[in-house]
Parts: sequence; structure tokens; C-alpha cells
Amino acid sequence: MNLLETIILFIFPFFMIYAAFSDLFTMKISNKIVLGLIIIFIALAIFIKMPIAEIGAHFGIALIVLIVTFALFSFGWVGGGDAKLAAATALWFSSSITLEYLVYAAMAGGILTVAILIFRYFPLPFGLDKIIWIARLHKAGSGVPYGIALAFSGLIVYPQTVIFTHFTGQEAFDGGLFYLLEKLLT
Repeated sequence: MNLLETIILFIFPFFMIYAAFSDLFTMKISNKIVLGLIIIFIALAIFIKMPIAEIGAHFGIALIVLIVTFALFSFGWVGGGDAKLAAATALWFSSSITLEYLVYAAMAGGILTVAILIFRYFPLPFGLDKIIWIARLHKAGSGVPYGIALAFSGLIVYPQTVIFTHFTGQEAFDGGLFYLLEKLLT
């Protein structure tokens, strides 16, 4: 693998990590992150000669995720940035990977929410209330930086993507959540 391929492989993880920290520190996910994920996916899909029908399927999946997550946003269950990030992230995945991504995101989001509720239950140690992002995170009713769960989940399933496998020359890793569940149940 050459340097350019290595850089390409790290673009998606960079955006995921940046989105997670952005959400943690500001409770916002910039549209620049979302647009970057979309533009880079399109460029890489063209570069690897992904068939137009497959690109269309990826956009269809992303649209479905956007519709569902905006419904969740309308109920106040997720933020608008979270909804857009989930859709832009899903653009990189096939339908089966997207389902796995969403299951991981739900589980990670649940764990994150419980952890933040526990964090908010206890008073902040002296001085931490002066750190703006910690004080905001600790404030009851200030929401949960769900972008962390979305980024974590995206990073877990990324090795299964067509783009990752194209540049690594390896088969997709099939040992994800559903594989583990299948092994546990059989």
C-alpha cells in the first residue's frame, strides 16, 4: 500500500474522530464535516469505479437514514447535526453494514447516555465547572453528544466498506455484531 492509499484510508476515520470531539466540546457537528464526508465518498466512489447503481444504492440508504433520523430529531431525541452525520456516515456503507452501524450506534448511544446521566448525578469536583465544555456536559437537560456514538460505530464497521477493502486489497471483515450474535445463538 502506498502513501496515497494510506492517506485515503484515514480520511473517514479522521472525519469520525473530528465529529466526535466537535460534538463533545461544542455540542455541534459542523455541516462542513457532513459535506466533507459526502464529497469525499463521491470522489472515492468514482476513483474506484464503483458502479453507478451501487452509488445510487448508497445514496438511497443515506436518504432513508436521513428521513428516520430527522423524524427522531423532530421528537427531540437527537440533534440535527447527529441526524445529518448519521446519514452522511451511512452513505459510506452498504445496506447490511448500515443496519449493523445503526445497531452499534443505538447501543453505544445508550451506554453514553447512561454514563452522562450518572456523571450529571454527582457534583463536579472543584474547578471543573470552569471548563466550559465539561460544565455544559454536566448541565441537566443539555443533551447528549450522540456524535460520539455515531463516530464510534462508524469506525467499528468501516473495515467492511467497499472503499476500505478496495484500498487494502483484503476481504471485508465479516466478524461484526451479527456474526457474534449468530455464533451465540447457534
